[in-house]
Amino acid sequence: MRILKSFLPALALLVGASRVEAQRSSFVVVAHESNPISAVRSDELSKMFLKKITVWRTKKPVVVVDQAETTKIRQQFSRDVHHRDLQSIQSYWQTQIFSGRAVPPQQRGSDAEVMAFVAGNPNAIGYVSATATLAPGLKVLTIE
Repeated sequence: MRILKSFLPALALLVGASRVEAQRSSFVVVAHESNPISAVRSDELSKMFLKKITVWRTKKPVVVVDQAETTKIRQQFSRDVHHRDLQSIQSYWQTQIFSGRAVPPQQRGSDAEVMAFVAGNPNAIGYVSATATLAPGLKVLTIE
């Protein structure tokens, strides 16, 4: 019994790590290949997409592009990165708009459109399906 009790916390960590890995494997975060940033913390990523962080660590402006609200990848990104459902994020943006604080990021309707946008803007950041073939001019950022 004592061995089982000491084994359970380790098993819980392993299962938790697998769950996080499974969540992150549904999408990848992409940036322009010239961007010197190679990794971003999950909370930092959320703040970028909520426009609470508006400049990269390099002091250049962050240009965010979101997937369309109708896509499953947008729903997954909202859950995994913002830890909220899509409706909650939509409510957040309504509040921001009505208070005059900010407008939501531009949206694109497909992985290809997001990649084209990011490849055309050195300060852009977006996310695409993990199964998408990466377009030239992009790199995948590690989520810490």
